[in-house]
Amino acid sequence: MNHAGRVDALVDLYEGLGPADVGRFPEFYADDVFFKDPFNEVRGVARVQRIFSHLFSQLDDPRFVVSERIVSENGALLVWEMRFRQKNSHRQGPVQIIRGASHLKFDVDGQVTWHRDYWDAAEELYAKLPGIGWLIRLLKRKFAA
Repeated sequence: MNHAGRVDALVDLYEGLGPADVGRFPEFYADDVFFKDPFNEVRGVARVQRIFSHLFSQLDDPRFVVSERIVSENGALLVWEMRFRQKNSHRQGPVQIIRGASHLKFDVDGQVTWHRDYWDAAEELYAKLPGIGWLIRLLKRKFAA
């Protein structure tokens, strides 16, 4: 089964995602969906919703931009950027970008049953943090060929 239309609708959801839209995840995700990213590994759409609700509570204006999609018979790969600002009570920080990809698998009804996000937390996040960032950059230089 070709899920291109379903992928298009899911991309539209993510590119316009706001806190209230997290409630729409059951339209797209199976009840027992498996989800994994560098920080989380959960089963169940309610737990996936909790992860995204937490995202909105921790970051200012997170936005996803999908730059590429590859759709197969039972899955898809989405290449994306997440743009956001760190929450800071006394000043607005710069826009940060995390680049990654999501591997999705669908059931026969077009519901996502497996969602795995791939992105490099060390490069995309930790290296930009004060305090630990210098160590990550040092290690990267040391191990580079």
